[in-house]
Amino acid sequence: MVDDPGEHRLARTRVLPALTLSLNSPEELTLDILLYLIVLIWDFTEFLIQPLPTQTPPSTSPTSGDWIGLIEGYIKDGATLMGLAISTIGFLWVSYIGFAKFNEARQGRAEWAEVGVFAIVGAVVLIFASYLLTEAAGII
Repeated sequence: MVDDPGEHRLARTRVLPALTLSLNSPEELTLDILLYLIVLIWDFTEFLIQPLPTQTPPSTSPTSGDWIGLIEGYIKDGATLMGLAISTIGFLWVSYIGFAKFNEARQGRAEWAEVGVFAIVGAVVLIFASYLLTEAAGII
């Protein structure tokens, strides 16, 4: 019996999960890869399609079925969050200006008294902003 080279070429395969990839021609290889990807995506969709997590109620916790109270609670929480973000930006801005003023005083372009005045005024502004934020969170 004479070995047929074509027979060996047809016998060359690689076994992948649930599919057999044949290495006969580029078209068949492309089709096999496409089918393999479809099966792979189909298998992973059960992990991707999960129920949504339960929604966190707002801090005011309105009664069940009160949509307006629910929306008001979320608006209150959003306003409080925005106030915290603005206050954080204020803290960062005052500290950046304080470091810049300190650097100017080290280089001789500003007096050390200016650094002290800025530190006192900056601390008063930050304390006042924190107080206003606390009062606004209670009013909202």
